Amino acid sequence: MYHSRELLACLEAVDVEGMRRLWGKVAPQFPQHDDAGMVAAIHLARTKSELVRFRLRAYSHAWLIDHGYPSLLPDEFKPRAQRIYPVIASGVGISVNSRYPEVKSAVTLAMTDAVLEAEADGRLTDAPFVRGRMLEARRHAVKKLFGR
Repeated sequence: MYHSRELLACLEAVDVEGMRRLWGKVAPQFPQHDDAGMVAAIHLARTKSELVRFRLRAYSHAWLIDHGYPSLLPDEFKPRAQRIYPVIASGVGISVNSRYPEVKSAVTLAMTDAVLEAEADGRLTDAPFVRGRMLEARRHAVKKLFGR
């Protein structure tokens, strides 16, 4: 393990450039990851390594789960990791005020569809995008109902 200290330092610091240099030395025959791929690989390695402090492993576990990647953290450590970094659930609120139930229902449905489309596009966490789509759907529904 000639590069083990260097590897551990890169893992603990999430040092993308250092890991890229180290990867070039250790495995030059394999392709280099882009920055996003290297960050994911670092977090994946942090969850697997027993030499990395548990708090860092737990953070990497949460990061991987949050970004849709699998975690290599052993199952017996997952409950403890989730207590340190609980899962944050995001949500979207839709509020439509009208004295007419038909208007309220139509506008709510249009805005709900806009949110579901944003989720299907993978942009649900992009708040300005979702808000814009919701307001656009609201304007379109009101125009369709009242011709304005």
